[in-house]
Amino acid sequence: MRAPTTTGAAAHRGRPDADADVIVVGAGPAGSTAATHLARAGLDVLLLEKATFPREKVCGDGLTPRGMKQLIDLGVDCSRAAGWVHNRGLRVVGGGVGVELDWPTSAVFPDFGAVRPRADLDDLLARTAQRAGARLRENTTVTGAVTDERTGRVVGVAGHERAGTDRRPVSFRAPLTLSCDGVSARVAQSVGITRRDDRPMGVAVRRYFTSPRSDDAYLETHLELWDRADPAHPALLPGYGWVFGMGDGTANVGLGVLSTTRAAGGRTDYRGLLASWVAGLPGEWGLSEQTATGPAAGAGLPMGLNRTPQYRPGMLLVGDAAGTVNPLNGEGIAYAMESAVLAAGCAIQGMAREGASREAALASYPVRLAEALGRYYRLGTAVARLVGNPSVMRVARRHGLPRRTVMAVLLKLMANLYDPSEGGLSDRVLATMTRLSPSLN
Repeated sequence: MRAPTTTGAAAHRGRPDADADVIVVGAGPAGSTAATHLARAGLDVLLLEKATFPREKVCGDGLTPRGMKQLIDLGVDCSRAAGWVHNRGLRVVGGGVGVELDWPTSAVFPDFGAVRPRADLDDLLARTAQRAGARLRENTTVTGAVTDERTGRVVGVAGHERAGTDRRPVSFRAPLTLSCDGVSARVAQSVGITRRDDRPMGVAVRRYFTSPRSDDAYLETHLELWDRADPAHPALLPGYGWVFGMGDGTANVGLGVLSTTRAAGGRTDYRGLLASWVAGLPGEWGLSEQTATGPAAGAGLPMGLNRTPQYRPGMLLVGDAAGTVNPLNGEGIAYAMESAVLAAGCAIQGMAREGASREAALASYPVRLAEALGRYYRLGTAVARLVGNPSVMRVARRHGLPRRTVMAVLLKLMANLYDPSEGGLSDRVLATMTRLSPSLN
């Protein structure tokens, strides 16, 4: 293992009272996106990452047009020539019926999605942050926040760094810290910000297989996920399964389940559930124990802004640390990056000010996050629970799945791709439904 590295285009300003203007904990999509925007604005950014790139993350590896928009906005070359495997849309399967739906044409979002392994994507985003001037420090695990004993304000972070087999304690100070440390949210937890039990939490498990359909032009999602642990009483879980061709001879196959079911009590064997579900998929995918390229891996999905408050003096919670995963479709990358853009904007404004004006800019972040996602997440949580109801699914199989027009509207809702300013009637209806939903806060 190589020694910890601190690299970046911008030289440290050498402030006597701090190690940086902003500390960003975690170099996933949220952290690297925030670091890129902050560094481009001229701030000295210290980006701390516990692992060494490239490193894996449990994920479906699929990006909808919403995620692609964020990457394009960041200046990432998302062309096929740059190694991106584009897809045309979503294949929705339920009750033995499947329908292929192209991504909608929109002024806001591109009309293509993509797949990219997280080991590659996260490395790419971290290097983007470096090129912008952020100082990336790998092999640095942050275990908690450092607070001012008198005011309780977060003034930095502490943890340890690894160099070979050696580990030594480290601490860093900055006027502002961004907690982008994923579902563990260690920094937030260290100051008593815990996950809310009244907001959804999901579990995802995925496995890679070789597959003759690796070049499939559509992301495939299955709306019915049956737990058959008790054959006499199978249970329809509120969740979904996916098969995403990776374009390299393999497929990412997995499932995501809301923890509002009996799964929350730990009685569900998720890896066993994945194995039994995969066994029931069409043989044309070529999925079996013999074609698996490695073991199944799982992770939590913090959904629906389920960790609050997202700001306390000196610290912002961003991405999975704030619970920004979409509760309707389990998509996390796009929303992690969106929250990072919002957080960076508030931080840039705040760091240009002093006193009460700085505090007002930073404290506006939770409000802006709720305005951007709160109503849709409330609606999405309700729809996800409906989909998990067997009676509702029976009606959907009979009256919804066979009708392409209905499914096209559902696609816009599931992927949050409706555009009320440029779209048609369905876009305006979905926008109205979202606007009428009470916001999460």
